Amino acid sequence: MPETLFLLAAIGYSLAALAYLGLSGLIVASWRQRPQGRLLVLATGFSAAWGTLSALTAWGIMPPRLELASEVARSGSWLALLLYILQLRLVPGAALPTPLRFIRLLSVALIGGLLLASIVPLVAPAQPALAGWAGNLGLVLLTVIGLVLVEQVYRSTRPEDRWAIKFLCLGLGGLFVYDFYLYANAALFNAMDAQVWAARGYAAALVTPLIAVSAARNPEWAAPVGLSRSMAFHTASLLGAGVYLLLMAGAGYYLRLFGGEWGDVVQTVFIFAAAMLLVLLMFSGTLRARLRVFLSKHFFSYRYDYREEWLKFTRTLTEGRPGEQLCERAVEALARLLESPGGALWMREGNAGYQRASHWNWADLTGVEPADSPFIRWLATKQWVVDLDEMKTRRDLYGDLDAPTWIQQTDEAWLVVPLMLHDELLGFVVLKHSLGKVSFNWEVSDLLKVAARQAAAHLAQMRASNQLIVARQFESFNRTTTFVIHDLKNLIAQLSLLLANAEKHKDNPEFQADMLDTVENAVARMNKVLAQLRRSSDEAQAQSVALADILADAAASKQAFKLRPAVDLPPASLRVRAERERLTRAIGHLLQNALEATPPNGQVTLRGFEESAQAIVEIADTGSGMDEEFIRTRLFQPFDSTKGAGMGIGAYECRETIRALDGQLEVDSTPGRGTRFRISLPLDNNLAVGGDAA
Repeated sequence: MPETLFLLAAIGYSLAALAYLGLSGLIVASWRQRPQGRLLVLATGFSAAWGTLSALTAWGIMPPRLELASEVARSGSWLALLLYILQLRLVPGAALPTPLRFIRLLSVALIGGLLLASIVPLVAPAQPALAGWAGNLGLVLLTVIGLVLVEQVYRSTRPEDRWAIKFLCLGLGGLFVYDFYLYANAALFNAMDAQVWAARGYAAALVTPLIAVSAARNPEWAAPVGLSRSMAFHTASLLGAGVYLLLMAGAGYYLRLFGGEWGDVVQTVFIFAAAMLLVLLMFSGTLRARLRVFLSKHFFSYRYDYREEWLKFTRTLTEGRPGEQLCERAVEALARLLESPGGALWMREGNAGYQRASHWNWADLTGVEPADSPFIRWLATKQWVVDLDEMKTRRDLYGDLDAPTWIQQTDEAWLVVPLMLHDELLGFVVLKHSLGKVSFNWEVSDLLKVAARQAAAHLAQMRASNQLIVARQFESFNRTTTFVIHDLKNLIAQLSLLLANAEKHKDNPEFQADMLDTVENAVARMNKVLAQLRRSSDEAQAQSVALADILADAAASKQAFKLRPAVDLPPASLRVRAERERLTRAIGHLLQNALEATPPNGQVTLRGFEESAQAIVEIADTGSGMDEEFIRTRLFQPFDSTKGAGMGIGAYECRETIRALDGQLEVDSTPGRGTRFRISLPLDNNLAVGGDAA
């Protein structure tokens, strides 16, 4: 290297030595009573020694072999600290998980081998290139282990505690990444990059403040957090990628060494192809699924992390807007539990049997299963998850049961999962074979049955919501029809009363005039009913109307009664905002009830007035009256009537009409003394709004 580069390297490593030496002094002064503090002092002390020896090597005072020994010792001390932190995260008395025990054993072997190689030449002098290449590969693998442990420490820390550990992980992660690049480059090209090596001391000095911040925050490293399946999966993936890169680096070096004139070209093409293959493998769903299954089988007592699986299942099932694509999400949630690439859902559709309701990545599987088929009865009775592969080989478990023909025609079908709601078979899901080659056993069966019951509950709720929407539509239609029939009944009653009196009073001019008025009013009301049927309910618009006109129309519609109400109309300026026909019909019904409940010698009063900024309508009679219990339990109950030919919806319709106008309907009645209905409505003083009593 040029002398300037040597000078820069010596300064950088000297700065690193001073930084780590100062950090060691701070730790000794503040944390020497704690085990993790002692390990941290050991790591920073070795780092200070490494910086000193590297600076002396850059000046040419010390041989590179001692620098290598100090570097191995420095890396080993940081790995020991990280392993100790992970050990503290376990439940007291628990053994270190198998992956971490393997990493610890591999670290000890690598550190011991590299220390021996740096002190005693283990390779014959005739092969110096091979010895240097092997040492660089060992250092690369050591940095990969360091990155794995840093990732483990960060993942095993609770999110609320990461503020204290993140700077340590960031600093050590940066050091290991820098070392990985340096030694991977040296392993590939069998030569150390002088500029990268010279800048290394400055990089090491820059991370010391990060380590100091973590030391000052003194994190609770003893939090009982274990090794999760997610951690094991990411660790295995990262470790596998590191080993793969080492092997590819060795192969690339071999091609360059023995490839002659084509060596550089072949090495470049090979490294590019190897990198592309690694990327493809990392994005392979099948490989990831099989790795998860392998780790679950060989490193954990139970295959599934049930908390994590349940959270993912619930999240998948409830994604998106409520009710939309729930069937597809239910299939996807069940399939993801087993790394299955697709599935389809069948649900019962009345007497039409079980038909396909949705699918996830399986559009070509179709079929209909009758509701009384042996397969459906077996699913509903046994409530088992059917392994279609096992059905072909273990006939003793399934007896004479055969899968439906449309399932037998496809080789992709693997499991049939019943969706049980209480004791009812709501439907079933057919899943494809697992990408991870998951073997079907009792644990898989129990997980699927529990998950399927939750999915069935969501699907049943969706179906009930859809049925409720349809029922409400029919209810709206039936309610409109019922009100129309009620109006027609009242009109028929008036005309029937008119006919009954015609024989006796047909020659009376006054009766003839009343008869013509009543028939004219009945025809007008019938036309209004027909008009209401022709238009949709939302076309009826509220308008500003004079309350006096409403009361006059209501009184005029009751001319067929022998008893005439006393009407006290309010001033024309008293206006309310309402749909005129509905309000007239509501007041008219209350007036008719008063007339029917009052004897011929009694009195019925209809009056309107303003009180407390409200429009008030009172209908009072001296009739039979009602008791308090009847008013509370029966008066406004729909389809409950004391009249032999009544429908029992008049009072209910009146109350709902008044409530729709933000008004109130009050009843005051005493048996034998009469009843008073009092309607309170908001005033509408905006005379500019159209609509009157024309």
